[in-house]
Amino acid sequence: MTREPDELVRVRAAYDRQMRRDAAPDCAQARVERTTAVVRQSMEGPGWNGVLWSDLDEETADAEIAAQVAYFAGRGAGEFEWKLYGHDRPADLGDRLRAAGFVPEAAETLLVGRADELAALPVEPPEGITLRTVTDEAGVDLMMDVHAKAFGVQRPGIRHLLLTLLRDEPETLAAVVAMAGDTPVSAARMEMRPGCSFAGLWGGGTLPQWRGRGVYRLLVAHRARIAAARGIPYLQVDASRDSRPILRRLGFEELGTTVPYVWRAQR
Repeated sequence: MTREPDELVRVRAAYDRQMRRDAAPDCAQARVERTTAVVRQSMEGPGWNGVLWSDLDEETADAEIAAQVAYFAGRGAGEFEWKLYGHDRPADLGDRLRAAGFVPEAAETLLVGRADELAALPVEPPEGITLRTVTDEAGVDLMMDVHAKAFGVQRPGIRHLLLTLLRDEPETLAAVVAMAGDTPVSAARMEMRPGCSFAGLWGGGTLPQWRGRGVYRLLVAHRARIAAARGIPYLQVDASRDSRPILRRLGFEELGTTVPYVWRAQR
């Protein structure tokens, strides 16, 4: 369903407040710190380090960027991410990050959909596909196998996060693997922070030979039903170029764009 522009502005403001400015840590091992200008997360060992939110202008941006580089470098972080959104200020913040040594990765589209509407999608598993709920290390390893084959990269930080959440906060995670017999062919997760109006959809990688058969759509609807049953109003996705058209057809709408700017220590 298409929403009025004013409603989307209100939803984006709520997203900025809940998921960025007032963000909770990814897991119990992470720490979120708030200064007057930024909100950042740091972790020891594998895990996500980065800047989630900033309130900067032309006069303060360069000094704050330098301060965050010094902070994370001082902690011995090999890299950290500045998650830049299209509506962040100043308008040339991306240029300033590049000048400070950050490298932009592929842009993504911030999409949001109503959980109750997506939960009502008439979706059935494609022939030969069953869903396996991930509850243990064996399930996590199935997910990692799918992601390595679908995306061509290993993600040890994601594996560490999933195992940590399953151990410490299992109620905040819903992870699932689509199986064709004994073969994992797609995997996805949903992260749900207590008291938050947005559940984040992540992963969704599908093996090439299984794409175009409705598996991705199935995993979206499956997670939407879980979110709706818990009373979570919205699903949020940082959508790639490939997943964006599928999600729009399902009813997701665009709130903006986001680009990960990554700083890496000199080796």
